[in-house]
Amino acid sequence: MRATLRPAARATVHLLSAAATAFGTYLFVTVLLIAATGTVTGAGIWLLPETVLLIRRIAGAKRRSTASWTGREIPEAYRPVTGPLRERLRTAVRDPATRTDLRWLAAHYAYAWLTVLVLPLWPVGLVVDGVRGGLLGRPAVVLPLIVRLADLEAGWSAALLRPSPEALLSLRVDRLTTSRADAVAAHGAELRRIERDLHDGAQARLVALSLRIGLARRAYGADPEAARELLTDAQEQAEEALAELRHVVRAIHPPILTDRGLTGAVRALAAGWGSSRPADARSGAGQGAGGGGGLRVSVRTDGFPDGPRPPAAVEAAAYFVVAEALTNAAKHSGSDRAEVELTASPKGLGVRVRDEGCGGVDENAGSGVLGIRRRVAALDGTVRVTSPAGGPTLIEAELPCAW
Repeated sequence: MRATLRPAARATVHLLSAAATAFGTYLFVTVLLIAATGTVTGAGIWLLPETVLLIRRIAGAKRRSTASWTGREIPEAYRPVTGPLRERLRTAVRDPATRTDLRWLAAHYAYAWLTVLVLPLWPVGLVVDGVRGGLLGRPAVVLPLIVRLADLEAGWSAALLRPSPEALLSLRVDRLTTSRADAVAAHGAELRRIERDLHDGAQARLVALSLRIGLARRAYGADPEAARELLTDAQEQAEEALAELRHVVRAIHPPILTDRGLTGAVRALAAGWGSSRPADARSGAGQGAGGGGGLRVSVRTDGFPDGPRPPAAVEAAAYFVVAEALTNAAKHSGSDRAEVELTASPKGLGVRVRDEGCGGVDENAGSGVLGIRRRVAALDGTVRVTSPAGGPTLIEAELPCAW
């Protein structure tokens, strides 16, 4: 009997929640009528976008309730209702998700009455199923009907609230448009960074090298010793300029990725951070280590394949995520320890960077997270940042790819 009562009680809670939502939608008819009247007359046309937003909230609550019962998430595909009144009206009217919500709302008025059937089923079920199970040892027949009612209500709601292919395609286009704009912006910023590094670094050193060689040539006949010192300085300038050029090349696409693959490159990056003055710990965005030497980094690659490698663009993006996250940890977290984990799945590559610092990452305060999001979004990936005040900070990136 207990095995029957528990699912029936859970189903009752779900149906009571559905009844509360139904009662709210019945009251919402008044708001719909006011919004429709205001739209037709033109006096309250501004109510239409606000009404659509209220419908979205009600539908969202129903999606969460249905997902809690079925165990399957119901995606949302809403266009943002923002901007001037005309744009808000256009979005509210043309968004396919609005029609989906209105269809569910209308149908909900019809099938929400199923929830009231739970009231007579409980007393009848306790008597009938109590006799069948307690005295006759037979399975229950009435209380399981409550579970079936909950399944039926959740199934109808899930089918009606599921976004249409048109809405999903529209949302996909909007996301691709945004990611393309971010990728273009990130590419422009990268080009400006490379130009700045060449102008302020290698180019300045090459100019100084040219001046020293010129001075050495003039002084060669009159003062060979001074000319020798100038040539020695020129050689040092040439080596420094070469180091600057190598750094610029590494920032574009680290050669170690080609030579040793992602795991080898990440391990080398982690080892560089562990030294007092890391040589390869500068991020792909050209930010320096900022005196963050001594950061102990552990790398986990359990289950990461040794044979097939992800595409070069995916490897470069994953390396960028690790380098930028470690730079952020060294400069801002106050921690001396960080963990990097690389995982592989049939659908893509996962990167996870965690530090035990102070947390409270602000994405708009030069933490580098915005650059990570843009780089990952360009490959249709996702980034999750968890950084409560007091720490720890966890940055997770998922990069889709075919192995």
